[in-house]
Amino acid sequence: MFKISQSSSTLSPKKSNYNWIELDAVDSTNNYAMGLVHAGTAQHGTVVLAHHQTKGKGQRGKVWATEPGANLSFSIVVKPGLLINQAFQLLATVAVTVRNELEMYIGDEASIKWPNDLYWRDRKTGGILIENVLRGKDWQWAIIGIGININQTSFGDLKNPVSIKQITGKQTDVTAFAKQLHTAILNALMQLKETGFTSFFDDYNQHLFRRNEVVRLKKETRILHTRINGVNLQGQLSTGIETEEYFAFGEVEWLL
Repeated sequence: MFKISQSSSTLSPKKSNYNWIELDAVDSTNNYAMGLVHAGTAQHGTVVLAHHQTKGKGQRGKVWATEPGANLSFSIVVKPGLLINQAFQLLATVAVTVRNELEMYIGDEASIKWPNDLYWRDRKTGGILIENVLRGKDWQWAIIGIGININQTSFGDLKNPVSIKQITGKQTDVTAFAKQLHTAILNALMQLKETGFTSFFDDYNQHLFRRNEVVRLKKETRILHTRINGVNLQGQLSTGIETEEYFAFGEVEWLL
């Protein structure tokens, strides 16, 4: 979910202004945004939006595949203003903000599946991937990649995706949704700095997918039938019925 990398891109943007770059196609908006960071041309709040992302990134190295023009694939470059050991604060703040924006379209059954997916009921509506640039212990930049299923209605053999259009029956303007989300995230990050993490942390747990339910998780060859109790301040998943057990990012896999 958090990855430190370096990349570059030679694609020319379709349109650009102060903080907004819009591309017809790109391998990965996170890659393009990372290229801007390393070229010294990124600013806090810079957006890279692609109408077609050919090699979008997901958790555990998975590819995020989307239909051209139908979905939201974009990245926001930010200066976190946090310590790297506060990385969960950034992720949770972004996840809560995206979930709240989705609720306006798909209702209060929108949830956050630990650690970085957005769900509606038992189906995936989107995901978040944050990549970081560090200098020593200084967390200089974060690239917040967000993918949301907007207008796509056929997903081939993918297991459990769902789009806003499938839920609501309505077409959504992808670029307008991106601008709305961009503003909401930058405002939330400002709120995080000014008033702290408590409200975002509480909201993350309040809207946690399958909270207080018994689920199946997999850790290496071990299958766990356990209850989801919540997430702690370090971002670990708290599980257990009689004995509590904590898991870090990437340590367990959901079996749905």
